[in-house]
Amino acid sequence: MDQVTSSLAARSSQKTSAAAPPQQSAGSVAKRLSNELMTLMMSASPGISAFPKNDGNLFEWVGTIEGPSETIYADLTFRISISFPSNYPYVAPTIKFDTPCYHPNVDIASGAICLDILQDKWSAVYSVQTILLSLQSLLGEPNNNSPLNPEAASLWSKPQEFKAKLMHYYKPITADSS
Repeated sequence: MDQVTSSLAARSSQKTSAAAPPQQSAGSVAKRLSNELMTLMMSASPGISAFPKNDGNLFEWVGTIEGPSETIYADLTFRISISFPSNYPYVAPTIKFDTPCYHPNVDIASGAICLDILQDKWSAVYSVQTILLSLQSLLGEPNNNSPLNPEAASLWSKPQEFKAKLMHYYKPITADSS
């Protein structure tokens, strides 16, 4: 009788797990992040980089984004932090600017970013490289219809005033700022 009960319990748990959404173990998320790190290191995408903050934790990264040439952000480099949830890639990572970034879609105080692919348009097909390239593109092409920084959005059409405000807040990355 115990064997029948055990067998029924096993079948019941198999049905329950089959009906549940896919659960990822920390190991499979870590494997995905390791693969993304390798892809990013081998890519030829200029002006972006990211890597784990320390060897023992693949879930916390630091990255850099260089402002695209021929934009108001040209020759500026910004440090960002990336925190991956345990259910990545089904849920977007949390990303914020650590270097103050005066931008219509960035909160100057917190570094929070308003970018659709990090919110309601997130897809598991996106990767760290995709995110970094999107952020780099956002620097030169803000969405002024959805500003986190309304003042920056209103100044965007006045390049000289905008650049003056940008440089007021900008703090270059130094060895001490790591």
